[in-house]
Amino acid sequence: MLQLGAELRESDPELSANLHPLEQAVSERLKAWLPKLSHPVRSGEHSQTAFALGLIIDSSDDPALVSLARDAARRFFLSDKSCPLNYEPSGEDFLSPCMAEADVMRRVLPPRDFAAWLTRFLPQTRWPKPEVVTDPSDPRLAHLDGLNLSRAWMLEGIAHGLPRSDRRIASITAAANEHREAGLASVTGEHYEGGHWLGSFAVYLTTRRGIR
Repeated sequence: MLQLGAELRESDPELSANLHPLEQAVSERLKAWLPKLSHPVRSGEHSQTAFALGLIIDSSDDPALVSLARDAARRFFLSDKSCPLNYEPSGEDFLSPCMAEADVMRRVLPPRDFAAWLTRFLPQTRWPKPEVVTDPSDPRLAHLDGLNLSRAWMLEGIAHGLPRSDRRIASITAAANEHREAGLASVTGEHYEGGHWLGSFAVYLTTRRGIR
């Protein structure tokens, strides 16, 4: 909802004004709920906390909510280390738990601090290759097409959050480009199972939402 509100503020002032009361209701509920969340949800699907916090930080026009989201990211993830990226993905993921966590932390840490945190959190030097969907007409297996898109967007964000001199940027950018090519090739609308939602992930990627 907050992401839709951000898109409308940039493209359609009338619809944005109509939607704003709903945005405010969402913000108030999130401000009441986030302090109660005792542990992050680390799934590869809709409930993932890191992805949601990133969208809140990128999209909300409520400074108090953005501050709460930034604080929550630090509270949940600042001490994390050695994320098992080689265990990903699960067979129905459309989000990477490890990459999404790194992507939200680059939003809340200065570049040098983020670089040091990333070294502890993802110490490996090899990044995963794009996933191949064995049956794009299967509504769960098709999630991996979305994973390619979200990985590309998050990898671009991670690279953007590092100091310009960081040696990891080249390999992260190369992995992002591979995932971008594979992910965008899947946005065809041929199968409803992917066609009704992959476009939204393609928008995150192609508009570089949250990457300034």
